[in-house]
Amino acid sequence: MATTQLPDALLVKNYMAGDENALVVLINRHQSKIYGFIYSKIDDRDLADDIFQDTFLKVIKTLKSNSYNEEGKFLPWVMRISHNLVMDYYRKNQKMPMLRDTDEFSIFSVLHETTPNIEGRMITDLIEKDLQKIIKELPDDQREVLTMRIYQDYSYNEIAELTGVSINTALGRMRYAIANLRKLVEKNKIILTN
Repeated sequence: MATTQLPDALLVKNYMAGDENALVVLINRHQSKIYGFIYSKIDDRDLADDIFQDTFLKVIKTLKSNSYNEEGKFLPWVMRISHNLVMDYYRKNQKMPMLRDTDEFSIFSVLHETTPNIEGRMITDLIEKDLQKIIKELPDDQREVLTMRIYQDYSYNEIAELTGVSINTALGRMRYAIANLRKLVEKNKIILTN
């Protein structure tokens, strides 16, 4: 079997045994998914490059020190490392990623706009700004799950894997986030229709 065909677990084992090429295969195999994940959170190519490199420096350090024990779940483990590095970046800079609409999702795709006139669009923009402000008031863990689910379209299984929690914890955080958003909407007297 060619090296490029080997499963991740075997490549990790080979790398830990001294086969440097095994790591190259692993990086090539998963780089688009890992880099895409980082870039979706950072939206700055240079910074995403740095975090991608830091992710694999951490991977190499862990593998070289023989402290890797993820039982063949290489990709979720690396995704968790990259996720933690992204969160460290935001904590260090005391800012959370700007929530923005994607091609797949807009918070207003669920609102019915009968006449898309200029006034309606301005009101919609104001509502969106208000929503983004209150989302920033959520606790970090709730904001993170809400962002991953609504704005980045991750499944609860993916969220659980990437954040290193059980699926029940991820679901619970989402429930709390929605409950807290409702309270914040009422407290701030935000009207979600125009």
